Parts: sequence; C-alpha cells; structure tokens
Amino acid sequence: MIHALKYGHQLVLAEWFATRLAEKLRAHVFDRIIPLPLHPQRLCQRGFNQSAEIARTLEKCLHIPVDRKSLQRRNATLPQASLPLKERYSNVRGAFECQEDLSGLRVLLIDDVMTTGATANECSRILALHGAQLIHVGIVARAQKA
Repeated sequence: MIHALKYGHQLVLAEWFATRLAEKLRAHVFDRIIPLPLHPQRLCQRGFNQSAEIARTLEKCLHIPVDRKSLQRRNATLPQASLPLKERYSNVRGAFECQEDLSGLRVLLIDDVMTTGATANECSRILALHGAQLIHVGIVARAQKA
C-alpha cells in the first residue's frame, strides 16, 4: 500500500493511512504537524509529497495546523531506499534546515516509512536545534531491517 501511494500516485491511500494514524495520536497534544519535506527536485519528479498528503488529513482529524515551511530539505540526497543501511545516516546529514523559531513547541513530524530512522533523526535534530520542546515522529509503517 505504501508503494502504491508513493510510486503509484494512489493519493486516496494517504487519507486512509492518516485516519488510522490519527486514532493512535488522539491522546497526545501537539502544536504543529510538520511533514517530512522533499527536495524541490524530487517533489517535481514525484508530483506530490506523500508525507504532506498524510499530514493534510491529520490536520483535519486532529485539528492541529500543518506547517510546511519551517523544515526544508536543502540538499538533493540519494533516495534512502537505494542505499545500504550503513550509508543512510551520512546521506541525510545536513540535508535539512529550519528558518523558524520553534521554542517550546510540541511537534508531530510525519513520514510514511521508517527503516533505520536516519531521516527522522536528522529532522528531529534540526527541529530541536531550533527550540522544539517535544518531537514525536508519526509514521505509517516501520520497515524491517534486512
């Protein structure tokens, strides 16, 4: 199903995933939802950001605003799925930037799949450097390590 969303442009699945994810997140309090950003080049190739699509439905379900501007991808990295697990951390190191003051905010970072956690860790590091008090990572699926 993830593959169908990401590569088959089955955007209705983002709504389905988000609705189920919202059920798990209702007990938590967040100030912002931040979807994991794509580099503009990858966004142009794919035509949409699957994490942003999931976040859009979460915004409606949880009544928490989506912030698409604070976290940006500044480097066009290789796709994580194409790399051996050991190289994924170095691939995303320094790939993200934040221009906003997030002091004291409780952030829900949204991604579709987590394998090693390299991307989520790097994004969380950047958000924390900019003052986020709490960073909770919401994912649709957790891939098993090969």
